[in-house]
Amino acid sequence: MKIDPDCSADLSVQIASAIRDAIISGDLPVDERLPSEAELCDQFDVSRSTVREALKRLGAQSLIRTQRGATGGAFVNRLKFEDAYTQQITTSTLLLSMNEVSFATACEARYALERACASLSAERRTPDHLATMRAETFRQAQPGLTDEAFCASDVAFHRALVDGAANPVLSYQLAGAVEAMQPLMNMITFSARSRETIVSLHSQIADAIEAQDASRADELLCDLSEYTLALAQSVFEARSKG
Repeated sequence: MKIDPDCSADLSVQIASAIRDAIISGDLPVDERLPSEAELCDQFDVSRSTVREALKRLGAQSLIRTQRGATGGAFVNRLKFEDAYTQQITTSTLLLSMNEVSFATACEARYALERACASLSAERRTPDHLATMRAETFRQAQPGLTDEAFCASDVAFHRALVDGAANPVLSYQLAGAVEAMQPLMNMITFSARSRETIVSLHSQIADAIEAQDASRADELLCDLSEYTLALAQSVFEARSKG
């Protein structure tokens, strides 16, 4: 592991990157203990505060964990897909908001990704996934449900559909699509949408998944995508006239 002292990048960033690269390459395997802070200081010829900052960066990325005691220290973490969901969601949200991605583009990507896993979900979903989809659909039909709660239930419904594919890579990739894009789209369309229409579509999607009818689930997701786009267009037109 090496750094370039002439590089303009912060030394702690360079050290964190060097250790991260060693983890990714397998030179530092899972559960391996990292060199001590003193050893890292000598290796990189930097101060202890710089090393500690680098370790904080790695910890924030869940790449390492620290243990106290005589056998303690910093160890390479076994990163799980679930642990990375939050970072994926945050990154997706920032990319959408900072790069001014159009609603149509976000909607197209979000439903294209979900449709890609619908056939797997129809084949592999468990009773728990179906129960979640049914429970959220029932919740969405309650007249006293707030807009915020409806949006949260909307996300939970689609999360269950995605997780029903039983593919952790897909679940991780779609975490940003469902839990970042969906709330952003809900913020735009909530004032114009018909809850009855969405509940009906969700109920039919759950029926199709339960019946293992992948083509029907895909068709209904297309209908939901088209409905969402139409809602957004009506909202944007109303704003332009206002």
